[in-house]
Amino acid sequence: MAVHRLNPPTLATPVMNLYSQVTTSAPGDRLVAIAGQVALDTDGALVGAGDLAAQAEQAFRNLRAALEAAGGTPADLLKYTIHVVDSTPDLIQPVFDAMARAFGEVPLAASTWIGVAALGLPEWLIEVDGLAAIGPDPSPTTRRTTP
Repeated sequence: MAVHRLNPPTLATPVMNLYSQVTTSAPGDRLVAIAGQVALDTDGALVGAGDLAAQAEQAFRNLRAALEAAGGTPADLLKYTIHVVDSTPDLIQPVFDAMARAFGEVPLAASTWIGVAALGLPEWLIEVDGLAAIGPDPSPTTRRTTP
């Protein structure tokens, strides 16, 4: 499972060094797409009502759980997209701090930050989706799947 990170001299240096301009997977890796994760706990209850940092941390914890369910880690992320309601530049640091708490570090994957007017429900302040390159599944029969 090797994610290759590239920051070619033909592109600007990543802003605040929080991402990589290009990421690629190694041959033979599985591409794993992860749906947008919001700040819901395993019972479906909202975590951090009205608190972007708390919601961000839970959303990233959910993204991590999805990665782990597929056999990966945050280091396997090729790309993630962060959707933030009423985005302003001062929200960048609290969101990336929340990511570091959830992941143990900020993975230098390709990333996109999108400011949005709203998400699926009005109490949701952030949603994060991802694409990862994860090695072959060692035990495909043990994974819970939905038909």
